[in-house]
Amino acid sequence: MLPILLDPAKFQDALVTAKGEQRAHVALRSLETLWFNTGTLCNLTCRNCYIESSPKNDRLVYLSAAEVASYLDEIERDRLGTKLIGFTGGEPFMNPELPAMLDDVLSRGFKAMVLTNAMKPMHKMKTALLELHRHHDKNLTIRVSVDHYAPALHERERGLGSWKPTIDGLVWLASNGFDVHVAGRHFSDESEDLVRTGYAKLFAELGVTIDAQNPATLVLFPEMDPTVDVPEITTACWGILKKSPDSVMCASSRMVIKRKGALRPAVVACTLLPYDAQFELGGSLAESSDAVRLNHPHCAKFCVLGGAACSQ
Repeated sequence: MLPILLDPAKFQDALVTAKGEQRAHVALRSLETLWFNTGTLCNLTCRNCYIESSPKNDRLVYLSAAEVASYLDEIERDRLGTKLIGFTGGEPFMNPELPAMLDDVLSRGFKAMVLTNAMKPMHKMKTALLELHRHHDKNLTIRVSVDHYAPALHERERGLGSWKPTIDGLVWLASNGFDVHVAGRHFSDESEDLVRTGYAKLFAELGVTIDAQNPATLVLFPEMDPTVDVPEITTACWGILKKSPDSVMCASSRMVIKRKGALRPAVVACTLLPYDAQFELGGSLAESSDAVRLNHPHCAKFCVLGGAACSQ
């Protein structure tokens, strides 16, 4: 069955939907999580990457440790109460300054999370990772992307030959005592229960202690295609769906990026929308506190209807 394509009249106006209804918005409740996109370069070209990372995509360039530090300074100066600092990409371990960033974050008492495919770029930083682990123990979480528990489906997303290096990296992290989580995708026709059961069997076979039933330690992200039709989220939807705006990712997080050619980083509303100018909120965390209008298919599919959150 062919998908129904997105109505081109949708998601055109930040304030109203195609039907003329008031578009939903989300206020920043508190900055619980700050993400840093370390750069969009990646060692893989995945079939359906949320932000089109690849070995050639440098639309978002490497952040420096000094640039990360300036935002950590702002958190501390303004007493924002942020608990978690996340690093995403691209592949974060391709950024040569990642160990310095992590050391700074962890030394200040924040918790840190790194999203990775656990392949060769990570292995090149094993020594630095072990040193960070020795000093900061459970305040560092490594979330490994394993798109499906079946090798063939994982490689359908990430390319031939991608399964074994990722599994080797996952096992290395677990065997060295790191706090390891896994991120998968719910793109098969299986129920969530069956998917979690499949991952549980995989973890058991690998000797990896990860609770596949816990949505925090095994995160299953919905598959997204911006060309496929989804409903626009109106202010009335909160009551209809019995969902609070506070549960949506942009109520509690922001992401720092640096565009190619830019003099300084910028803050965007979320990890999924680094290229859309309407979601760029300013250069500082103070400037990024405005409410976010849910004017993109990802807002509906991923966050409101899919119930996903990157820092879950």
